[in-house]
Amino acid sequence: MTTASTSVHVPPMKLSGLEPVLIGDGSLFVNIGERTNVTGSKAFARLILNGEFEKALAVARQQVENGAQVIDINMDEAMLDSKAAMVRFLHLIASEPEIARVPIMIDSSKWEVIEAGLKCIQGKGIVNSISLKEGEESFRHQAKLLRRYGAAAVVMAFDEKGQADTYERKIEICERAYRLLVDEIGFPPEDIIFDPNIFAIATGIEEHDNYAVDFINATRWIKQNMPGAKVSGGVSNVSFSFRGNDPVREAIHTVFLYHAIKAGMDMGIVNAGMVGVYDDLEPDLRERVEDVVLNRRPDAGERLVEVAESAKGAAKDDSAKLAWRAKPVDERLSHALVHGINDFIVEDTEEVYQRIKAGGGRPLHVIEGPLMAGMNIVGDLFGQGKMFLPQVVKSARVMKQAVAHLLPYIEEEKRLLIDAGGEAKPKGKIVIATVKGDVHDIGKNIVTVVLQCNNFEVVNMGVMVPCQDILARAKVEGADIIGLSGLITPSLEEMQHVAAEMQRDDHFRIKKIPLLIGGATTSRVHTAVKISPHYEGPVVYVPDASRSVSVCSDLLSDDKAAAYIEELKNDYEKVRVQHANKKATPLVTLTQARANKTPIDWASYAAPQPRFTGRRVFKNYDLAELAQCIDWAPFFQTWDLAGSYPGILTDDIVGESARRVLSDGQRMLKRLIEGRWVTANGVIGLFPANTVNDDDIEIYTDEARSEVLMTWRGLRMQSERPVVDGVMRPNRCLADFVAPKESGVADHVGLFAVTAGLGVDKKEKQFLDDNDDYSAIMLKALADRLAEAFAERMHQRVRTELWGYAADETLSNPDLIAEKYRGIRPAPGYPACPDHTVKGEMFRVLQCEDIAMGLTESLAMTPAASVSGFYIAHPQAAYFNVGKIGDDQLRDWSERNGLDIAQAKRSLAPLL
Repeated sequence: MTTASTSVHVPPMKLSGLEPVLIGDGSLFVNIGERTNVTGSKAFARLILNGEFEKALAVARQQVENGAQVIDINMDEAMLDSKAAMVRFLHLIASEPEIARVPIMIDSSKWEVIEAGLKCIQGKGIVNSISLKEGEESFRHQAKLLRRYGAAAVVMAFDEKGQADTYERKIEICERAYRLLVDEIGFPPEDIIFDPNIFAIATGIEEHDNYAVDFINATRWIKQNMPGAKVSGGVSNVSFSFRGNDPVREAIHTVFLYHAIKAGMDMGIVNAGMVGVYDDLEPDLRERVEDVVLNRRPDAGERLVEVAESAKGAAKDDSAKLAWRAKPVDERLSHALVHGINDFIVEDTEEVYQRIKAGGGRPLHVIEGPLMAGMNIVGDLFGQGKMFLPQVVKSARVMKQAVAHLLPYIEEEKRLLIDAGGEAKPKGKIVIATVKGDVHDIGKNIVTVVLQCNNFEVVNMGVMVPCQDILARAKVEGADIIGLSGLITPSLEEMQHVAAEMQRDDHFRIKKIPLLIGGATTSRVHTAVKISPHYEGPVVYVPDASRSVSVCSDLLSDDKAAAYIEELKNDYEKVRVQHANKKATPLVTLTQARANKTPIDWASYAAPQPRFTGRRVFKNYDLAELAQCIDWAPFFQTWDLAGSYPGILTDDIVGESARRVLSDGQRMLKRLIEGRWVTANGVIGLFPANTVNDDDIEIYTDEARSEVLMTWRGLRMQSERPVVDGVMRPNRCLADFVAPKESGVADHVGLFAVTAGLGVDKKEKQFLDDNDDYSAIMLKALADRLAEAFAERMHQRVRTELWGYAADETLSNPDLIAEKYRGIRPAPGYPACPDHTVKGEMFRVLQCEDIAMGLTESLAMTPAASVSGFYIAHPQAAYFNVGKIGDDQLRDWSERNGLDIAQAKRSLAPLL
């Protein structure tokens, strides 16, 4: 820091709750929340005195939500055991991550209370305060203890003669304290916060008129002459003479802070709700307040009093945001649904119910009437592209909470009435499930919410549901439609099985109950060619959640169904014909493909040796570290928002929705990390390896390379390759990038499995129990992002430290996402490694049960938010698409794996 009198570099002040806070040159003003103070807040004092400490936490939480970067806690009350109260409240705060994330200011005039508080807080806090009022010996003793506790200190401008009230006294005491602290005690100058005393102005006493000016000038002097020192103060004191007139007090705070911050004031104890924007103040009021604060004229106080009452009457009207609350209650319900506001939903729902009940109506009429009216608007806006998926899911949360409030009334009515006649009929009932062996359900859950928003009754059976259970439940429920979801390629075959079983069952075949197909690996072509022929009823591919409503509506419409189904049949027949007539991808023989493998000069290759071989487990990995590696682009795809990141944030059509859902996601991510909602575990293995028989990679137990730990059977591109600049492009296989055994090169490969899904189910249930689908879906989307970030981070650590073949790598997160590094991490089920079966051996070698990861019978990983794969280090290693393979490779691969040809066909069906 450079000052007027000296040139000394002082590091920034470092504070922390659960998160670090740095305050130094260029930092913005730090707002210290003042409401958790029994001497400054009657409401807080009442809760503490009544022993309602848990309720008092809400005051602290509100301070943080309103922007306080530090919260001041004071328990100095004559009728209170201040020490016990401080300890109890700080312990409660420690269990509330949303509050504990900010640093704590322990505020007391009693040293025993301060010391007890310091023993409770997490991180590094501030003590408010110490001073010279009891002399230098006491001051030194307390300062040394604070230094041992590692706390920053507020130093009051107060000495043996009393509080400093003039500019001269303020700088005299502060300079004396600074020299004692820095020169004698060795207290870090960046941890000193001076409070030069803010006193009330415009009291009618002439001696008080210059108090604000003296504080501002003292602040400027301290910043120029005491390197590293900060300046703070209790801002609300300055306006005390206008208590009861909040608009004038707010104007005084605003003007005072405007000038004090310009002079160098770093922080202040202030109610954020009582500070406005300097330029937004009414000009006449601002001029009169400025006259008082800067003591510009002798009649300044009288002139401010003249306008004080009118300013109070013309207080700015913040009610515009709540103007909708003045509307009739039916319109209020509609507004809440369309805008996703759940703050008043219970009271508004109750008000409508009581009105309908008084007119002889029933609780279901509330759902049929104003609630469905609001949801119809949501459906219309969504259909018109004027509202996007995240907003719809928020609307659904409001709807669910309203219905949850009505449920006791509905249940009571059912108990009293044998015949519940007149009950609202849903548009149709849909049974939806993720098929056997698959654990991914984010998309299915979104479809569920969207359909429920549009008055369809949906029975969501969850994940890994066997075919017989789906069909049995559909019969019991009297389902009008069945929906199947899946992410991994083996799920496609399971969907074919479900369709075939529906064909065998008269209940479904005769009624021709529609079957919906959706999920990341599904497609219109696959549905038409592979699934639809198994069942004579309608089989419909649904590409995303936004299409589900129109598809279901058309299928169940008396007017449109026949025409829609006929159109669908014709379309799928056309797709099948086109597929049958499609020119087959020209293939070369497996022998030819192997002869055209990736050319690598192994004779001159020096294989990098890992810094260790074997397994290494990483449990409870730091989520905050993983959050730095998140690729946000796929996050928007989860919410059906199309566009590349970050460009999507400024898109003319979906930009606003994208910004809002990203803000919600990042806010939840913060809470997820602070609250440790999920656990991230990982395991990696680095092992000696060589390629054998062209396409297989043998992985060995040790450097002797005599005992095979597992064999990774590769698949090779068989399509005819183009000739570029006279050279034919290679028919690649991942085995090409690992040194052949006969080359004598001692090569290695890595294996990894990571998850960020441990704990997701428990937290998701809490959200669903609160009828909060939006948060439940958001949680799973974030867990997926963290799992991918974990995979990215571990690969980075493998390259730079654990294997260490790129120790000098320094890439930004965008560069990591763009894969601008040496080596690859292919994952089973992806284009370069389409074989899922290798996961079984991989999980055995890595002993994934140690990190609570497993595989379903269809080889889907559990938990769902998991990633696994291999590490290959060769600089020429690249991703590619194996694509279609020939019968010769199918037979060869089945023999190498010891599978019969039928099993091999099932495993590699998408490649055939």
